[in-house]
Amino acid sequence: MINAPAPTAPDRRVVVIGLGYVGLPLAVEAARAGLSCVGLDVNQQTVDGLNAGRSHVDDISDEQLAALPAGSFTATTDAACLAEAEVAVICVPTPLDEHQAPDLRAVEGATRAIRDHLHTGMLVVLESTTYPGTTDGPVKMILEESGLVAGVDFALAFSPERIDPGNPTYTLRNTPKIVGGLTPGCTTRAAQFYQRVVDTVVPTKGPREAELAKLLENTYRHVNIALVNEMAVFSHELGIDLWAAIDAARSKPFGFAAFYPGPGVGGHCIPIDPNYLSHQVRTLGYQFRFVELAQEISQRMPAYVVRRSQDLLNRHRKAVNGSTVLVLGLTYKPDIADDRETPARAVITELRKLGANVIGHDPHLSAFVVDDVAVEMSSDLDTDLTRADLTVLLQHHQGYDLTEIARLSSLVFDTRGRAEADNVERL
Repeated sequence: MINAPAPTAPDRRVVVIGLGYVGLPLAVEAARAGLSCVGLDVNQQTVDGLNAGRSHVDDISDEQLAALPAGSFTATTDAACLAEAEVAVICVPTPLDEHQAPDLRAVEGATRAIRDHLHTGMLVVLESTTYPGTTDGPVKMILEESGLVAGVDFALAFSPERIDPGNPTYTLRNTPKIVGGLTPGCTTRAAQFYQRVVDTVVPTKGPREAELAKLLENTYRHVNIALVNEMAVFSHELGIDLWAAIDAARSKPFGFAAFYPGPGVGGHCIPIDPNYLSHQVRTLGYQFRFVELAQEISQRMPAYVVRRSQDLLNRHRKAVNGSTVLVLGLTYKPDIADDRETPARAVITELRKLGANVIGHDPHLSAFVVDDVAVEMSSDLDTDLTRADLTVLLQHHQGYDLTEIARLSSLVFDTRGRAEADNVERL
């Protein structure tokens, strides 16, 4: 690890490509560090909002934008800004395509934009999560179409993003930053740049090791979440309180890390990133069975939540068909407005198929669409808690008073194991 002050170096003019939950925090932190940063994005509305001082990302407030040094950050849709850049960082989305294979179109588009303005001495860093071999494969190949040679004429590196949206404790600044360059010189150059922006830099052997490190982190979480989700299913059948068992197990000060069950996984990282590794392993003729099994378990959890909800209503002589079900917490994690890949959509889809009248509520969302149909959103939570036949807690936001929710509700199914009352059943 490197946590000494960064040596004197140029690299003061930075372009961050992609101004989402990864790129915008990086651009803001670079501007705070005294660098001249331009954010490049294809969305004109995003660019206009940022230039007017309005943030669209949970972790960056309007006040933080206003507090940046004058002229230190601007946003644009014009790739010509790359001509003056000493550093270009790619922070664009890397989703899966319809075949569950890596979709690198955004990465390739950003790389081509850099290629068209690439110049000697430039540092190019890919932060977008991808499969090992992307940086020294297609990214390097596209950049070298300029006639310049990576590792000789310009520096190339991979540094995986580790942003945890909504985490007030670990931010970009104090989360260690992995850096793997195409050559040792590229690693040094990239490490020197990031030392200006983060507290600790962790150099690794090369870009493939850095790419794999990110996938390893999220695969570890994915597999362990799937493990406790499967244990939740059979623990219920055996009459065991899994939440109490986890609390007991976590008293061990070594050899155990607590993971908790839930209605499924969401966000960009856990449901998607391990599939990048699984896809590459399949190209070698192998199956990555852990990831594939974890994916299978995660994908069936929303249906399990609905079946448990149905059983709970049945025990109280009510059918799902015609019942009003209030679903609380629609985002994929607590206290943010990000609903990407949220299991709430699959849960609501299954409830609708059974004929339930679904009402949604989330303090961070004003609207929510499932299967191209808008969900009725609660405008008076207390009233809807009282009139609902069943309340299903999918996400525990800090704004939810679980004691009050249990008091006002006739029945509560808590998928997060936080509520305790006679009318509450936990996953």
